[in-house]
Amino acid sequence: MTRFLVFLTCLVLSLQQAHATPVRIKDLVEFDGVRSNDLIGYGLVVGLNGTGDGLRNAPFTEEIMSNILERLGVNVTGEQFRPKNVAAVFVTAKLPPFARTGGTIDVTVSAIGDANSLLGGTLIMTPLNAADGQIYAVAQGTIIAGGAQAEGEAGGVVQGVPTAGVIPSGARVEREIDFDLSSLQTLRLALREPDFTTAERIERQINRNFGKRVAQMLDSGTVRLDIRQTGARSAAHALGRIENLLVEPQTKARVVVDQRSGTIVMGADVRISRVAVSQGNLTLRIEETPLAVQPNPFSEGETVIVPRTNAQITEEPGIGLAEVPPGTSLSEVVAGLNALGVSPRDMIDILKSIKAAGALHAEFVIY
Repeated sequence: MTRFLVFLTCLVLSLQQAHATPVRIKDLVEFDGVRSNDLIGYGLVVGLNGTGDGLRNAPFTEEIMSNILERLGVNVTGEQFRPKNVAAVFVTAKLPPFARTGGTIDVTVSAIGDANSLLGGTLIMTPLNAADGQIYAVAQGTIIAGGAQAEGEAGGVVQGVPTAGVIPSGARVEREIDFDLSSLQTLRLALREPDFTTAERIERQINRNFGKRVAQMLDSGTVRLDIRQTGARSAAHALGRIENLLVEPQTKARVVVDQRSGTIVMGADVRISRVAVSQGNLTLRIEETPLAVQPNPFSEGETVIVPRTNAQITEEPGIGLAEVPPGTSLSEVVAGLNALGVSPRDMIDILKSIKAAGALHAEFVIY
């Protein structure tokens, strides 16, 4: 518990320091039109060591394999083949902004049948389509899977996920996204975390850098940049000038709780109103200790099982009625709870109760 208290104290201090540290505009916003596009394809992995799809359970694997062989000039009509070294997969990738024909991108390969592993497999040429149905890249290469699998006659062991892997630079771009950045007259900056204060600070910092009004805040999540007023040769030159400007962001007070691991992360601006807290745990324990009663020797009696039940209810020591003064920060409350020996999971229950009482002034996020 002492280690947890030290960790939490360091975490709060780091959050307070990070809150006061200026951040580059490029790390706070997304530039309108400068975005990646998702690609997806359906292909076949070959060369597996008997860990591929069972074709009876995955008939689509046999179908795509037949189509590929037909395109290669091999007639397999009416043939029965049951190889275990092939697997049907989905291939996904992200086409980065301004990707040019001939460039390469990384791809992720995931089995969709009952293959046990993609280790050592090779992805056959697979076209990757975007949402408009057009082919923008073609993937092929050896898969690097992130898991391991070993089997014996009586059992096996699996570590990680051997049915998914990646191919670094495994796809080549064949079509470019039609987007002309240089033709834009205005450009919008979309904040990743919408906030009026942060948007106003971005507007003020950009206008100060150019010495005139070239940026205008439209709402909490959008700042519009007038490229014509900047005097830059192009939109790319204007973005290169403003993306490294420093702005101190303003974030909401937020508490994030992971119930599975007992992790609590909080911002530096979280505050608690006057509230009283009392916490304790009840434990119900029931034990069955049946007793066997046997008859006397050489008698005609029977052995009888006599039930014996021991039921107890105990109350574990918890927190007595404690009052928290107004204006207290959540970090001070959590530090006090740690000093009292409250476990992280009990602390999560206390924080949820304080939020339900309306005394915790922050966004409360639970995973």
